[in-house]
Formats: sequence, structure tokens, C-alpha cells
Amino acid sequence: MIFYLAKKALSNLSAFFVTFVLQTNSYFMSSHHVIREQQEPALIIANGEACSFELMGQLLEWSPLVIVLDSAINRVLELGIKIDVLLGDFDVLRNTSDFTLLDEQSIKRAVNLDKIREEQYPIEIVHTPDQNKTDLEKAFDYLIEKGFPAVNVIWATGRRADHTITNVTNIVRFREQLKIVVIDDYSKIFILPNTYEKWYPSKTPISLIPIGDVTGISTENLKYELSDDSLKIGYRTGSSNEVKEDGLVKITYKTGDLLMMECND
Repeated sequence: MIFYLAKKALSNLSAFFVTFVLQTNSYFMSSHHVIREQQEPALIIANGEACSFELMGQLLEWSPLVIVLDSAINRVLELGIKIDVLLGDFDVLRNTSDFTLLDEQSIKRAVNLDKIREEQYPIEIVHTPDQNKTDLEKAFDYLIEKGFPAVNVIWATGRRADHTITNVTNIVRFREQLKIVVIDDYSKIFILPNTYEKWYPSKTPISLIPIGDVTGISTENLKYELSDDSLKIGYRTGSSNEVKEDGLVKITYKTGDLLMMECND
């Protein structure tokens, strides 16, 4: 009887703790430090439109490494997220609190790196000044160098259209080195291998987006089937297709880079 009461008390305490965490910023404190490194995809937080709290919490829970691009650091810090790597060219960041030489807009964006080191300890701050690459590309390079096989990317779409287009299309450059999935509240975007099979429920919205020319595309179990067809960005794409019936969807293609967009709406 005593054991039963003690177990019930612990259960009630656990329920209270979970409720409390979900109602505070601690919800965003990732448990990634207990996940075995490289066992799950890393997480990159870029600087596009923010995703939902629920999606971010799910990804943080299973990420062994969280990288934040410097342009997003203020927004991330406001959410109370524990991060592992801050990466970028630091155009608007300073190592001290002396912002006297910055204009008003830059002051609003500037961050004291010393304060970040203290509040986010332990954290790795990676300066990547190369202007020939975007900060997101540099983050991909960082993960490849560290031996990570996969990464999820959030806040990479929305806001500026040029950033969205660049972030989505540039993932094809890393197809042989890193499995990249760009995720927002509406879709998951990733590059397809030349032969792809996955089970989907009926009516799941799916789009096939070619990067350049893609030839020899054939599909099975889509509403609008392709049979040894070609798609070309700007001319013909496979947007707004859907799964015909519950079961395996199979997509094959011969040449080019083909993106899959799994949609939620």
C-alpha cells in the first residue's frame, strides 16, 4: 500500500513538472545534451519565419547539436533555448558592449558575445567570414567537417524571398555529403535519391521541384503520374500532386536534382 501511494505521488509530481515546463520558456530548453552525438540529425536555426513552438520543441528534444546562425541569435535567446554553436560572419556582433560606432538599426541587432559565452556556457562560437557562401552553407560545411550525416533546418523559409529560394535550392550541392531536411509548419523539403520509396496515407500533398533539368522521372501511386518525363524549373514542375491511395509511393529519375516537398496543408 505504501509503495502504491509513493508511486502515485511520483506520478502526480511528474505530471505537474511536465505541465509547468510546457507553460514556461523552459519548454525550449533542449535535452539534446543527453542524446548520443550523431545518433540523431543536428538542428540548424536560420533567420527566416519562425516555426511553431510545438515543432521547435519536438526537434530540440532529439537534436544532439543545435547551431544558430548569428543573424537569428537575438530571436533565439529571447526563447531561452540552450544552443551549442553560434556561427556566422558576425557583421553586427561585437565582443564588447561598446556599440557607439553602430547606427540605430545595428544597435538593435548587436549582441554582446562575452555575455553569450557566459550565459550559454559551454558554447562554441565559430567565425566564418567567407562572403562567397551564405551562413547556412557554412553551417553545412561545419557539420560535414564534424562528421554529422544529417541535419534538420528550421527558420529557413518565409520572410525574404531571395533567402528562401537560396536556402532551399542550395541543399542540392550537399547531396553526397549531408542529408538535409528543411522544415517549417507547412512542409518538409529534401532532395530525393534516384530511387525513392515511402509509405504515405491517401491524399497526402506532395510536390516535386526540379533544380535545373531533371530527366527520366517515373512515379507510382500519385494522382498525376509521370512516366519517363522531364521537369525543368521555371517551365514545368510537379507541384500540387497528391498520393492516390494508402501505400508505397515510388519515384525514380535518371539525371538532375529533384526535391520532394511533403506538405501539411
